[in-house]
Amino acid sequence: MAVSGEVIIVGGGIIGLASAWRCLQAGLTVTVFDPDPTRAAAFAAAGMLTPVTEAYWGEEDLIAVSTASMRRYAGFVAELEAVTGLDVDLRTSGVLVVAFDNDDLEVIEDLFRLHESCGLPSRRLRGRECRAVEPLLTPTTRGGVLAPDDGSVNPRRVLGALSRAVELSGGSLVCQQVRELRIQGDRVEGVLTDDGVAHGADVVVLTAGAWTPLVRGVPEADRPPVRPVKGQILRMTSRLHSHHPGITVRGFVRGSHVYIVPRSDSEVVIGATSEERGFSRQVTGWGVNELLRDALTLIPGLGESELTECRAGLRPGTPDNGPVVGWGRTEGLYLATGHFRHGVLLAPITAEAVAADLAGRPAPAEIGAFRPGRFVGEFVP
Repeated sequence: MAVSGEVIIVGGGIIGLASAWRCLQAGLTVTVFDPDPTRAAAFAAAGMLTPVTEAYWGEEDLIAVSTASMRRYAGFVAELEAVTGLDVDLRTSGVLVVAFDNDDLEVIEDLFRLHESCGLPSRRLRGRECRAVEPLLTPTTRGGVLAPDDGSVNPRRVLGALSRAVELSGGSLVCQQVRELRIQGDRVEGVLTDDGVAHGADVVVLTAGAWTPLVRGVPEADRPPVRPVKGQILRMTSRLHSHHPGITVRGFVRGSHVYIVPRSDSEVVIGATSEERGFSRQVTGWGVNELLRDALTLIPGLGESELTECRAGLRPGTPDNGPVVGWGRTEGLYLATGHFRHGVLLAPITAEAVAADLAGRPAPAEIGAFRPGRFVGEFVP
């Protein structure tokens, strides 16, 4: 189905903005609606680009689409920075996964077996080799795995750059909440915003993330099984260079896990909890304590850093942890949501797929496993 008219994108997070930018480049007319871009999961996120170090058994299709998106990331960022003149702090120096005790080391060994099984690039390290990669690690580190091609990006900078790119490409960003879809017969006609104004469109792309279930008017047959998964996350500032990690560390500490993501400036991001708490974004003492406890266990020097932000974001989860990308059954309705813990990583390939589908071109093959119809046993092209 090739689109030639107006496109409305509901949701101005990283998936919505990246999709808008690519659709504009394809010659489409695009308007993005979002009342508050800071509520996007990517605004809270650490921005880890970890197709290898966050791989899981049974998620081989997700591993494939994640690695495909990672291959696109350097070009995606280079183009975005060239268009906007804004630096998004892409770091591709690797990610180190470490174990605190012997039980944690078994988890690391299982992860390495998965890497070998899937042909993912990684290297098994002893404790002292881990500390050679990151000298700030505790001397009791038992061992780890280095994924040299994983990395991170600053998602807040990416969101800012994408907003700028959309505007420079002729798109419109409207700070309004979409109340509901407008449907006439068996096709979408547009949206209704909270100010009571109706906006017409030939296609509505639903990229509302965890808020997808709250958009009214979506036909039941097209409503994806997306739920909010709360993640608490901290930001610290390292005043001393000697306390600033040089590489992203993902650690297992007495059965729990934590990640520590350094920026090119003095910021360090620590995350994240995973909680089934509905739409609550409350930061709790329990969550902050758990994250600080595990992070300081792995890198004690972070205790000298200033705690500058505590925030909770909502990841859009699905039953199989994979995104939902593709045409709905209702004519003119397109879904790009449910990216769970990989929204930042999957932005390039998702945006490419959205633009290709709307332009009537072939989408990346790896997206095929994540079309909307898989949850009812029917493939939706």
